[in-house]
Amino acid sequence: MDETNELMQERIKKLNKLKDAGIDPYGGPFDVKDKVAEIAGKYDALNKEDLESKNALCTIAGRIVAFRDFGKAAFAHVQDVSGRIQVYFRKDILKDNFNMLKDLDVGDIIGLSGRLFRTKTNELTVEIKDFVLLCKSLRPLPEKWHGLKDVETRYRQRYIDLIVNPNVRETFLKRSALIRSIRNFFDTRDFIEVETPMMHQIPGGAAARPFETHHLALGIDLYLRIAPEIYLKKLLVGGYEKIYEINKNFRNEGISTRHNPEFTMLEFYIAYADYTHLMELTEELITQLCREITGDIKVPYGENADPGDFIDFTPPWPRVTIMDAMKREGVDPVVFRDVEKARDYAMKNHIDVSKKSTHGKILDEIFKKKVEPKLIQPVFIIDYPVELSPLAKRKKEEPDLVERFELFVGGREIANAFSELNDPADQEQRFEKQVEARNMGDEEANLMDSDYVRALEYGMPPAAGEGIGIDRLLMLLTNSPSIRDVILFPQLKPEQ
Repeated sequence: MDETNELMQERIKKLNKLKDAGIDPYGGPFDVKDKVAEIAGKYDALNKEDLESKNALCTIAGRIVAFRDFGKAAFAHVQDVSGRIQVYFRKDILKDNFNMLKDLDVGDIIGLSGRLFRTKTNELTVEIKDFVLLCKSLRPLPEKWHGLKDVETRYRQRYIDLIVNPNVRETFLKRSALIRSIRNFFDTRDFIEVETPMMHQIPGGAAARPFETHHLALGIDLYLRIAPEIYLKKLLVGGYEKIYEINKNFRNEGISTRHNPEFTMLEFYIAYADYTHLMELTEELITQLCREITGDIKVPYGENADPGDFIDFTPPWPRVTIMDAMKREGVDPVVFRDVEKARDYAMKNHIDVSKKSTHGKILDEIFKKKVEPKLIQPVFIIDYPVELSPLAKRKKEEPDLVERFELFVGGREIANAFSELNDPADQEQRFEKQVEARNMGDEEANLMDSDYVRALEYGMPPAAGEGIGIDRLLMLLTNSPSIRDVILFPQLKPEQ
């Protein structure tokens, strides 16, 4: 029997002993009146004498995360969602209830009430007047979980990670605050929050491979959405002028520090605007979120970041065409003019492209390898080739390009936006070229969406739309190296 099993057997014995004594080891409701953080905020500044004069009482519930027994007295640390506090058990106060302590373990959840005081070491502590067991823990918490090298175990058993690592809990509290702040930003600007389908008959709105499923009643294949874009623009046709959605997208792609097959996106659309308007709005949005979540618009960047290693979100952010960005990194300009030259350049630089890759696809791969990792400070990369942007409006002065930008920060794409194509004939031709690319082997190319073309034929106002990856944005604001650090339950291989 391994050590964990032995410890579990001991805890099960205690569980049965508690039951035999008439104590429910999985108790019912408990009237929690206080949170640890609120107690600290209210009384931390008081010295010992002032605190005693207050006769401050509290009632809290939480998990025992440390325990020291001294015979007729015991100390423990109890942790709730907001923090941890020391508690003090005395036999002369608790009487017979004190005997229950020998059947408690680190990991058990208790409710307690008592008086606040300061110990000889000046630590704010609760002298317990009464306590009740709310849940017996059968598995011992790992002793050396903090800094555990096997990060996959942390991701797989996130419930333990949250118990023992306060910084992890703080990250996900910031995630909640971030989404709340996003909603507040758009709600106060007269946007309407909407929900669109998660299952699509035709996957569209992005270049990605979808997950497939089958609907038995309808007898048809469906796809988990790769983006909500098409449905949101149908709402523009229907007359809404400012809309946004925060929801999941699903893409059947590899898993990495930047990619999870299920991720959270913000998409928003504004009628009668273009991509230049969105650049200004994006600066306003992200700087406001940065201040609200971190307290500053300069955030630490990189592992073991020194004080000088930070991302500065101070606007305005540079606007650089994709071609100029590639030239700055030494990419031969000839790749923009000739597909075979571009293919040769990619091959010589060990950039993976196939013989069937289109010119735009090759340029995109060159950009990802040569330019993207070096875009650390916020920068808008603008004016993409039309074949990379089948839903974006062409630039009037350069019809081979579209009015599109991607925001890059920390060497990764954070946002993608463009002036929306509202010409139904042009859109149908773009879809036809996407179908040709798909028939040539490009599994990420869009399918023909005749209903969307029909919607455009009714008339969609000039508009601009944008998608922002909430997970990647939170990575930046919390200086997290992996997307799995900001997703509560990231996708992993099955446990062996």
